[in-house]
Amino acid sequence: MRIDVRQICFIMFAYTAATKLLMYPTILSQLCGRDLLFSAAISFLIEGIAVWTVAYLCSRTDKTFFQLLQGTLGNVGARIIFGFFAVFFFLAAIIPVFEQEQYVHNIFYDTIPSIGVFLPFFIFAAYAAGKRLTNIGRCADICFPIFLVSIVFLLAMAFPEVQWDDFLPVLKTPATKILRGVSGTALNFFEPCWLLMFMGRFKYKKGDAARITFSYAGGAAAVLLFLTVFYGMYGAVATSRTFAVARMSLFFPAIETLGRIDIILLLALEIVMLFAVVLNIQLATQCISDCAGWGNLKIISVIVNTAMLLILVFTESIYNSIHLVYYKWAWIAVIIFTVLIPILAWALKRRNTNEKQ
Repeated sequence: MRIDVRQICFIMFAYTAATKLLMYPTILSQLCGRDLLFSAAISFLIEGIAVWTVAYLCSRTDKTFFQLLQGTLGNVGARIIFGFFAVFFFLAAIIPVFEQEQYVHNIFYDTIPSIGVFLPFFIFAAYAAGKRLTNIGRCADICFPIFLVSIVFLLAMAFPEVQWDDFLPVLKTPATKILRGVSGTALNFFEPCWLLMFMGRFKYKKGDAARITFSYAGGAAAVLLFLTVFYGMYGAVATSRTFAVARMSLFFPAIETLGRIDIILLLALEIVMLFAVVLNIQLATQCISDCAGWGNLKIISVIVNTAMLLILVFTESIYNSIHLVYYKWAWIAVIIFTVLIPILAWALKRRNTNEKQ
């Protein structure tokens, strides 16, 4: 079950950015106004440190995270921890799936379609999540160039419309609001957990920790650039501009002559966003398998995706309430699973033997 470091770098770059292009800019602008870039930078800095911590830990041991837990907490303790991770990945996927469903309905259809239109996503997710983790790497090889081309052209089409004075005056937003932007959008940051699950599944070479961390920084830079274009275009009305990634290119002058040529780019970008959303579902499936000691990923994947489909069907009418709860309290789980546990993993390493010298 080996993944190439190159593929992990692609995931850290493309998936990091792709998961933050829908509602994240809108919510961040609601919380922080014109200083949303500072809030985003703080979030990326905190998570970037956690990513480096896990990446550097991989240079000190060949063991998987589950094996590290086994060596310290025993088999039962390791399974319990992975059970919690399974719940975390599952819950972390719910809001992105909701956002994807609304995005697809709003952007790619002229009328409001039934929820059945989104059903193929769960078929795709059940198939992808039933594969071994090596499949994630192969998908990343395809998604990275697609993402890079799509986001570059979309930003290039929108960049001339940026009004830089919308960011003035700088840092007049109270610090409490900027920090609220960090906590209120915390659920968009779970990359260190991805890397924890990849531990021991790739052959570490000298300098790989830096490569992985810089790849994450590249994804962060892409998001910061997108936020700059987003707020520079919409300014004070950015708080009401949902799914702006699909609308910013409409200001490109050639659209009036050539038609919606940006739709090709948006469809290509949607492929990457779907794979990024499925990654959390796939990791939840893998964690359940490790927790239960049951290796039939296909059946587990069907169960997980069926549960998510039922949640989508029966809670769609109260989505706003669920969204509010997530963005008010999810930062606690994110701090525990994406910051504290990656740092504490070093203590697990010290208590295990046979690590790399």
